[in-house]
Amino acid sequence: MQDGCNYYCTYCTIPIARGRSRNGSIASLVQQAEQVACEGGKEIVITGVNTGDFGRTTGEKFIDLLRALDKVEGIERYRISSIEPNLITDEIIEFCAASPKFQPHFHIPLQSGSTRILGLMRRRYTAERYRERIAKIRELMPDSFLGVDVIVGFPGEGEEEFMETYTLLEEVGASFLHIFPFSERPGTPAVSMPNKVQSRIATERVARLEELSERLHRSFAERFLGTEREVLFENTDHDGMMYGYTDNYLRVAAPYDTAKINEICRVKLVDITPEGDIRCQIV
Repeated sequence: MQDGCNYYCTYCTIPIARGRSRNGSIASLVQQAEQVACEGGKEIVITGVNTGDFGRTTGEKFIDLLRALDKVEGIERYRISSIEPNLITDEIIEFCAASPKFQPHFHIPLQSGSTRILGLMRRRYTAERYRERIAKIRELMPDSFLGVDVIVGFPGEGEEEFMETYTLLEEVGASFLHIFPFSERPGTPAVSMPNKVQSRIATERVARLEELSERLHRSFAERFLGTEREVLFENTDHDGMMYGYTDNYLRVAAPYDTAKINEICRVKLVDITPEGDIRCQIV
């Protein structure tokens, strides 16, 4: 869908390794979606290196791609993967909220909840802007799953800056955290930055965020116990069970039934397994 990146974050080598931002045309991507539908696919994840930067090559807009994909017959679900907070506009959020095909599931990287550290990272938003974007999503799509990327131990991150990140993640109600300890990449500006964080401190902070992620994810899942959601079951038979994801990306388990594979079924969410999946009953 989209490849490359024009953003030169101080810790990242992607612009060097993958080149400038570029993309296929809306027409070609719609054709790919139609082919997926012809082959029986029902769900598509819209992804890229910098997904929301779509249009650099063709002069088109990401929102217009979403509108075009929404019209493809046979595809019943879309998810937008990893879109930058400065690129997820009100127009995109409002469109996704209004479309039954676009699921209440977003992956929006944060990296740090400290505006000072975000500046050192050369990110294109502030902590307050991030809060505002998530508030907009929560206003229109309150059941949304929110996946978040976080970098721990970036040069200059003290306990205060780390706690800014921790607090922001709690405030916005992140559903799952992808946690990365900072690692130096040769050729990036971050390598020569002062105030390096000791590895033992970074490791301890990773552990604190892992505990937070587990707590936030369980809290999110518990909100929906006893309710009904729609699930697309996958063709996996594991000890007599099949698995799938709700519209808002909760992984559920039910007794294997061939007739339900690749079908969107309405289920009642019953309880949480020790592995963190949700047992369900098909309605």
